[in-house]
Amino acid sequence: MKLKFDKALSLVAIGVLSVIGTVQAAPVYEIVNIEDFDLNGTIDGTRNGYAMAVNSQDEVVGISKGKKKLSTEDIEGGIIDVEDGISDAEEITYSVLKPIEANNFTVTTSANAAEGAWKPTFYSLAGTTNPTDVDSDGELVVNSIDTFFYGLNSNGTKVGAYTGEQKTLAYEGTSTTQELWYYRDFELRAIAVKDDVEFSLIPPYTTYIREQDADTSAATVELGGSSVAADVNENNLVVGYGSTALASSSVDRVNTCITTAEDTDADNPTPLAICVQNSQYPDTNSRRYIIYQTRALVWDLNNIDDAGVPERTELPLGLTPATDSTLIYTAQALGVNSNDDVAGRSHVYRNGDTDKLYFDAAYWKKDASGEYQYNWVAMDDEVTSSIAYDINDNGILVGSYRKYIGGYLRDKFFTLDTNNPEQGIVTPNDFQTTLSDLSSKPKDINNKGQVVGYVESTYDKEKPRPKVGFLFENSTSEFSNLNDLLTCGSKGYVQNTDGEWARHQVSIQDGTGEILTYNTDIQVVEANSINEDGTIVGTAFIRKPQYQTDATTGNVLVGENNLPLFELDGNGAPVTAYLPRMVILKLTSGEACTTSDTVEEEAYERKGAASFAWLFTLPLLWLRRRVKK
Repeated sequence: MKLKFDKALSLVAIGVLSVIGTVQAAPVYEIVNIEDFDLNGTIDGTRNGYAMAVNSQDEVVGISKGKKKLSTEDIEGGIIDVEDGISDAEEITYSVLKPIEANNFTVTTSANAAEGAWKPTFYSLAGTTNPTDVDSDGELVVNSIDTFFYGLNSNGTKVGAYTGEQKTLAYEGTSTTQELWYYRDFELRAIAVKDDVEFSLIPPYTTYIREQDADTSAATVELGGSSVAADVNENNLVVGYGSTALASSSVDRVNTCITTAEDTDADNPTPLAICVQNSQYPDTNSRRYIIYQTRALVWDLNNIDDAGVPERTELPLGLTPATDSTLIYTAQALGVNSNDDVAGRSHVYRNGDTDKLYFDAAYWKKDASGEYQYNWVAMDDEVTSSIAYDINDNGILVGSYRKYIGGYLRDKFFTLDTNNPEQGIVTPNDFQTTLSDLSSKPKDINNKGQVVGYVESTYDKEKPRPKVGFLFENSTSEFSNLNDLLTCGSKGYVQNTDGEWARHQVSIQDGTGEILTYNTDIQVVEANSINEDGTIVGTAFIRKPQYQTDATTGNVLVGENNLPLFELDGNGAPVTAYLPRMVILKLTSGEACTTSDTVEEEAYERKGAASFAWLFTLPLLWLRRRVKK
């Protein structure tokens, strides 16, 4: 059963989750990137991994992040296998006084990966270096470019984004120890890789030009702009979004930088590039002071000019701004099908009411003359915002809307037949016979109508709700928790000599010399992509023990045996938490696991890499202090 959007949202009695539909109809999946009861889901030198997309050849692109920073002393001493546990992360501090160090790396994998089946392999995008590379002195090479892969097609064309490379200027301030300023030419730039050739997908707006008048001088400032490539179809049509103008409030900020740099009376005026960079960095509240008007964009990799630049098309905004408007308007293209139909979202005035601006799901289709036309996904007044993530070749669009359900803001997954938009959106039920208040978001739909994404898995309204990956069959309305479709071996179980399944126990040596054990646990928490054969990729949690750290410095505590000390609970067992890792699920003829036991639940909160690159997550600082008995 499915509910039309305009029907009342009735809540059901809260209880234990149960999957709708028969077990007989549900597919069974095996996680194929498990190695030695661990998820082979990130590259060496990083901590976290996210699989973002899979094509028809089972080729996968993703992101590894959370660089493990070991000192030279740590490396030479062979202190630890950095996969053995988790240390506290230290927040990135953005500063023009500090070198820029990358924390996001693009990766690929497949059943025929060069380094082994389904083993993630570092992919050098935009000149980046592998996080494990060392220089002639044996020191780790510092890479300043963050890279992201978000999509690929069956031709192997990959799309994503990257940041500018670090540049420096001689420091001329008051500090006696500072030698350099640090900056880059742009914060985020879309990129596509076709036939091993990289195409930088430049946004329409990159440069601020100030005209001379009676009070100000003429000036040209290279801001770099911003763009992201989110998806690519089989026709090598890339969709995303990028800057088209500077927000009016940011014009004042840039003008201030120009005035400061031109101040000949100042002892040490801040260079223009440094002032601009400082304004592009987020502050302690994650606010940026140089903001752009942003529009949905399409780049055609089959139509490239003599300079090697792909043809770019700006898609219509969902409204026509007033000529004197100072508001910031945004549109983003996030998915595209083989018919070149585009899914995403745009600012819009609903039903012609210009009193309130909404950010709503949208799709763009070409008219008879080949021009893209904007289409609003109709929402009722109770919805605060909505977004469309993908559209398949049959015109079925998937997205989510946000509204209050039971007094709480929830995101609910919806579908829309864009060939019959007058029928309105449909909200599938999840784990109940009627609509629940569990938040859910879809991420991808294939041409069979199979949808994947994530959904909350518990009903406690006052606590963070753990999330699980889901599979939805649009043709049958069957909604499944992917963890319920896994074989026992894919969930961290091992079969004993009696044929019974029990959790695999991992043994580790502590800094005290003791051997500690903990149970393996693997949980699929998000599905990002599904191909026509049903292969699903996304993110899973793998359980790891936690290191002890110094309360003052945050340094990892190490015993005399050169091994880390682990946090222990009251029973002397290691305290564990979960790390996100890329996961690949393949259909299997085996049976879904019916074994269950009590597992510690931890809410899954999406980090920046697994979403589009609006946020940069935190690097890990692996530090240590030797502890003697």
